[in-house]
Amino acid sequence: MANIKSAKKRILVDRRNAERNKSIKSKVKTAIKNVDAAIAANDKAAASQALTVAISEINRAASKGIFHKKTASRKISRLTIAVNKIA
Repeated sequence: MANIKSAKKRILVDRRNAERNKSIKSKVKTAIKNVDAAIAANDKAAASQALTVAISEINRAASKGIFHKKTASRKISRLTIAVNKIA
């Protein structure tokens, strides 16, 4: 256990940030799963709608530094391609 006041504070701050990061990552994963489910159901309208929500969540995570911007771009690109393949 930390003895120095600044180290104790770092532990608290790190814990708070880890919880925030976990929450945002979970939202991104859920949004991606919703897109995948719509793609599996061959529902173009639902997939497009879920895609816009997913893109928003991914960009929010990237802006907060939870995902690297290129990781976010790759995820968005793959989802968009998958949605566009639905005929």
